Amino acid sequence: MEEARLLERLCDWCSRFTPLAALDCADGLMLDISGVAHLFGGEEALIEDCRDRLAAQGFTVAAGVGGNPLAAWALARFSRVKIAPDPLSDKAFAKLFHDLPLAALGLDDKTVADLARAGLRRIGDIALRPRAPIAARFGPMPIARLDALKGLERSSIAPRFRPPDFCAERRFASPVQTFQAIEATLCKLADDLVVLLERQAKGARRIELELYRVDGDVRRIRVGASRPLNEARAIVRLIAERLASRDEEPIDAGYGVDLMRLACLAAEPLAPSQAELERAHEAERARALAELLDRLSARLGARAVTRRELIEAHLPEQAEAAAPATLGQARLRGENRHCQERSDEAIQRNAEPTTVSGLLRHSPSQTGVSRRPMARNDGLNSAPARPLRLFVRPEPIEALAEVPDGPPLRFRWRRVLHDIAAIEGPERIAAPWWRRVGAPTRDYFRAEDSEGRRFWLYREGLWGRETAQAKWFVHGVFG
Repeated sequence: MEEARLLERLCDWCSRFTPLAALDCADGLMLDISGVAHLFGGEEALIEDCRDRLAAQGFTVAAGVGGNPLAAWALARFSRVKIAPDPLSDKAFAKLFHDLPLAALGLDDKTVADLARAGLRRIGDIALRPRAPIAARFGPMPIARLDALKGLERSSIAPRFRPPDFCAERRFASPVQTFQAIEATLCKLADDLVVLLERQAKGARRIELELYRVDGDVRRIRVGASRPLNEARAIVRLIAERLASRDEEPIDAGYGVDLMRLACLAAEPLAPSQAELERAHEAERARALAELLDRLSARLGARAVTRRELIEAHLPEQAEAAAPATLGQARLRGENRHCQERSDEAIQRNAEPTTVSGLLRHSPSQTGVSRRPMARNDGLNSAPARPLRLFVRPEPIEALAEVPDGPPLRFRWRRVLHDIAAIEGPERIAAPWWRRVGAPTRDYFRAEDSEGRRFWLYREGLWGRETAQAKWFVHGVFG
């Protein structure tokens, strides 16, 4: 475990060279330096810089550079030549790899031993022979690994961290140790990051400050914004609020910080807007509220400041959830945790349309029920309204109805008897059939008692098909 954590720490530190840094088995790292080697003076200079910095921390490193992960792995572990030319011709490949042992292909020990018993000990021994007999005797793996070494098969690495959308960094010739120097550099990095964001007409939603110390320690400070940001002062203020929180440790520069990087982990389009003069105060108020949410989230943590998000779920109790206030709508939709409820809702609409009866007015002086339409408050929309207050758990009630599958006449809830004066329904809602097998169907009613109080009731189970005695519940209240 200690070695694994040490290797992870080294992988985090190596992200100073490229954001695409990954673990390679239990004793190695893999860096994708495509397009970044020239920033360090070339591939050889990059290797020397990495080797010298790790040697200063007490590590002995064997490094290799190749056109694909397997080539770099083989050169680092088995070859005296550490850098493969690009492009790599067949003649150069033979000169560079044919004399290497078969273990350089990454084969297991049993396969290597079987090949050795057949007199095949070098990569050139199988590269210069017909493929069919080798694959027939030893399986397809030796030939597949040989093709991977040549770059004939697509291969990739799995970085520990997602590469940022935008980033700005500063490298110091002499490490900085004071907080004032770090703060001044942060302001400059924020200005550079804003320039990159403005070029793409985007704003930052997730921001990370990375501090690389000379002793190998890496400090990462992440903040989120409730709206896309493209203002340097706002970005700096969020990071300052995060550092001032009780959960965040103060910055310890140690022997000095030689690299600072400000990265935008998530960006969203920033549509240009021009507020009307009479509504300018509303736009300013919304902006002030967003800034307050950002500061509270940075100071208290993203999970401490939440907002209610509407979800397109079929069941009412799953139609909303608490989400961090700094989580963007696009990111929330990207998670798509409730896709099954949405598809279930579409299936229900196609299979069994919602039934809404007319409004019934109960008259206490008559034995029957007079049907007189009551004024609707939802305009042209015929869908039943949802209550503003929805209970976390529906509460059982005692209801009396004329027929088992009809609307209730009166019900008792919390020891209080309510006589229903008007009622609307039913609205039939079924549970997702592939997630809750045998779950009862619900028939919802919007009821108003004789004192004007309005309730959202439902009957659980279809009488005669799902249950012999239906159960009644109150799920919410209006107003």
